[in-house]
Order: sequence, then structure tokens, then C-alpha cells
Amino acid sequence: MADYPYVPRIRVKGPGYPPVLAYWIHGTSGESDKILSLLKAVYHPRNRYLLELDAGSSDQERRKLALSVQSDRVFRAFRNVDVVHGSNFVDRMRPSALAATLHAAALFLKLSRDWDWFITLSSTDYPLMTQDDLLHAFTFLPRDLNLIRFSKRIEEPSANKIIIDPSLSNQRNAPIFYSTEKRVKPNAFKIFHGSSWVIPTRSFMEHCINGWDNLPRTLLMYFTNAVNPLEYYFHTILCNSPHFQNTSINSNLRYLTQDNHRNMEPQFLDLSQYKNMLGSRSAFAGQFKEWDLVLKKLDEDILKRVPDGLVAGQWCLSPTKNQSTENSISMLDSCTNWGNINTVKPGPYGLRLGRFLSKISAEARSRSSQCNQQ
Repeated sequence: MADYPYVPRIRVKGPGYPPVLAYWIHGTSGESDKILSLLKAVYHPRNRYLLELDAGSSDQERRKLALSVQSDRVFRAFRNVDVVHGSNFVDRMRPSALAATLHAAALFLKLSRDWDWFITLSSTDYPLMTQDDLLHAFTFLPRDLNLIRFSKRIEEPSANKIIIDPSLSNQRNAPIFYSTEKRVKPNAFKIFHGSSWVIPTRSFMEHCINGWDNLPRTLLMYFTNAVNPLEYYFHTILCNSPHFQNTSINSNLRYLTQDNHRNMEPQFLDLSQYKNMLGSRSAFAGQFKEWDLVLKKLDEDILKRVPDGLVAGQWCLSPTKNQSTENSISMLDSCTNWGNINTVKPGPYGLRLGRFLSKISAEARSRSSQCNQQ
């Protein structure tokens, strides 16, 4: 199969131009096809992508995923998709998830420093709008604003509980060990809590990884033995770092439903929540069962995506009116005539989200830090 002809692939950066989003998409054994499907649903040549199968997957599965990326003509043309070859177990409730998140961000910083925000998606997540929509909404958002949802806690935080996560030190997804002891409340910093799904900026992630002061390392050691560290780590660093205290807006652009019991995973979404999802001004939702009808409806109605295809945009024009999608092999083959990767054409969802982000970012600038409101 012939490659596409060479096209300019320079990402123009600056005021008025769309940002560059760094997507870390991860899953476990048997989920390589789901990861690829999600990748195609959120793909745009401006962005960067890192795919990872955790230690529950075989080497053969990882090789298959890497070969699928390498054999795709669009991914090969823009060279913005990478695959992690070795991994540990990842469980969002465990410290291993925090370690994996920081590792993915560090890899992005090593691969390139031209991205603006870091977005984490699991194989059970899915977008609620096109990348043209999302990139438009982020275009006029100050590049130093972190999207982090905080919550006020009344009960004793689970961060006080001491655990041992065996998956941090070996390749086994063994049960967590709980200690009967509890931590003493720290004096050196104040603990903050919120959603484990965050959209941090590159500069904030650089601080978390490189830590020009000792706080990120101190908190990493502290939360290495905590339950649900992703609900505390980034929130606590941000609010205890004077340079970042005023750089957050209280949203993570994610739609999910959870059981009243706080340690439960998000519940699976279906067609009964479709209208609520689209009305939520969220960019992503989760979690979804594989091949659920709601995913098909999102593909058809929102993303305008054919099975196994990419989402059209200004960079990849959709088939001509006299060409039916049924007769085209896939949306991949409709991209032989490239558009412009530095411009986007938003639809109603992108325009609405852009207005929402502009509103809440202006409000965040005009009032005291979220850290003072917790």
C-alpha cells in the first residue's frame, strides 16, 4: 500500500492558533482494538499520542498494537503516535496509576516539548465532540490554566490510610495490603482533594516531574502508600505551590456517573444518558462497554465517523457528496487531499464549549484561588 505524498507537517503555534494536546491512551489485556478505535476517534495531526497496554497484556499484544500504528498511512505520515513497549499494572485506585501517569507525561516531555495540555484517556472512555471542536474551545484559553476539579471533603480523607501496592515493585496485579495504622496529619503541606481526572498544562507537569523545589518528590513519596492518590496528588501540588495556586479552573470536561460509595469505579454509560452527556458541556465521557450502541450513535451523530475511520476536519476533508461512505473503503482513504492542520472548523458543540471555557476562565482570574475556597 503506497504512502501518502509528503505534506507540510509544521505545527504553527502562537496567539489565535489551536493548541497541541498530548493524549495518553491506556488499557489492559485484550483492549488493543479499543485503544485503536479511541485513537481514531480523537485523532488530529496537531496533537501527540502515546498508547500503552499495561502489564496485564502480553508482549504479542503490544507488538500487534505497535504494528497497527506503523502500518497506518495517516499515522505514518504525521508521525505523532507512539507506543510504550513495557508497562506496569495500572489501577486508577492504586499508587501504580499515579506512577504510570507521571511516567507517560515524562515520556511526552522527552519526545517533544511543543504540547500544551496533557489528557489521560482509558480504553473505556470516548469523546463527546470532534477534535476540531475541542481544539477551537482551547484556542483562546490561557495556556497556563489547569483544568482540575476540586471537591470539599468533610469525612476523614482516605489519604490518611496507609497501604502497600505490590504492583509498584513487580509484574503481579496482587491485592493491596492495608495497614492498621494511619498517617499523622502533615505539617509541611495541606492536602487537597478532587476528581482523579485532570487536564494539566505542560508547565505544571514539568514541575511535577522535575520539581524545581522538593514538594513534588515529597508528595510522591507521601502518596505512594495512599488509596486513590490521583484524587490528591495534583490538587495538593498545585495548591501548595505559590507559582501555580492561581492557575486552575474547577472543571475537567469529563462526564461520568458514580455510585454514592466514593471508592466505586464510574458506572457504565448507555443510551439512557445520551442527552445528559451532550448537554453537559463535557468533552469526554466514561466508562463505556465495548461496542455499546451509544458509541455507534456518537460516531454517527456527533463525530460523523465511519467504522474504523478517522474523524474528518479541516485537516482531513470528508468524502465528496457524490461518494457514499458505504462505497469508500474507510475515512482513511478520504484524506488523500490534505487540508490545513493549523486551522479548525468548530461545530455547535465546540462553539458552546469555547464560550463556557472563556466564561469560567475569566471568573477564575477575577476571584481568589480555588485553593482558598476548599
